Amino acid sequence: MRGLACVLMFQTHCYDAWLGGSARNTSFLKASQILGTLPAPLFLFLAGISFALITDKLIRKNLTSAQITRTMARRGAEILAFGLLFRLQEFLIAWGWAPWSDLLRVDVLNIIGLSMILMALTCGITLTVWRNTRGSTLVAAAITVASLIALLTPPLYTTWRPTWLPWPIESYINGCHNLGAPQPWLFSIFPWAAFAFAGLAAGFILFSDQARNQPTKTLSIFAAIGASAILAAYLFDHSSFNLYSTYDYWHTSPNFLMMRIGCLLVITFLSYAWCRWGLATRGFSPLIQLGQTSLLVYWVHIEFVYGRFSLLPKRAQTIPTASRGLLEIFVFMLILSLLRTRIDWKKIEWKKMMRVARTSRPSQL
Repeated sequence: MRGLACVLMFQTHCYDAWLGGSARNTSFLKASQILGTLPAPLFLFLAGISFALITDKLIRKNLTSAQITRTMARRGAEILAFGLLFRLQEFLIAWGWAPWSDLLRVDVLNIIGLSMILMALTCGITLTVWRNTRGSTLVAAAITVASLIALLTPPLYTTWRPTWLPWPIESYINGCHNLGAPQPWLFSIFPWAAFAFAGLAAGFILFSDQARNQPTKTLSIFAAIGASAILAAYLFDHSSFNLYSTYDYWHTSPNFLMMRIGCLLVITFLSYAWCRWGLATRGFSPLIQLGQTSLLVYWVHIEFVYGRFSLLPKRAQTIPTASRGLLEIFVFMLILSLLRTRIDWKKIEWKKMMRVARTSRPSQL
């Protein structure tokens, strides 16, 4: 699933950065942008599932709720630090034309890190209040938080906007940045953290004893629930009932959030089927390989698409040329991923290589 998220992310960024002229007004780009609504939810959803896996292991080791909270919050803080470091790198590379406010722009890594910290606090409080809690209690807590985030998102973007906060802090709530209004292309806790909590609930279900013994049945139920959520979201969107005075389906609506979570549950089952019965069982899988280094390829590909080292001139390409660039990005990132996982960098004798390099130089008079 992480590999799929990487590929969808590559195509979204490549076509958005490189297509120019009449190609920007085509249904092809619109379809690419619709597919582009999936990578960030996938990464957040999978962060929640991974979080549940590790938390479940810590619970089985009989660690205290405080120990679990500290361990998992530390992991979230590390990802948040990576997000801040990434913004600093982008600012330094774009030195001279990037505004200083770019340093405080909220990106997906920031929200993944903050979501993990919030999940750590949620799990810690739940485990403290219900000392002998089972997975079902943690699932209920995760679903409750995800639902609250979804329901609070529309007013926090409109009538309940916390304009009294400094914009760098408000931006983490609704993505306003310093532009005076929430921006749909930025990431914020509302609504994006809801995907992480949905993944947390799914993860605790997946790693329960019953689901471990019947994974196919469990994931089939996921797919059925996901399909039902997609249908329900469609019906709610087309009904005459409106809970909010301002309705923005594509950006803040709980209906669109439900639609995307439904898609994620269906994708979870399809990914399982692909890995158990599909081509992933027949040798090397590029998607699995990319998924193992998703943070690395995310970090690096940005510079070769949007940055100074872009493979192609930006906003000037046709669809075939941009597609060729997309293929090159895919191949380069796959090679980078293989270099990262197939070579044991710790075993390389760097000092010995340097000595050999120095002794092999021609003598100078």
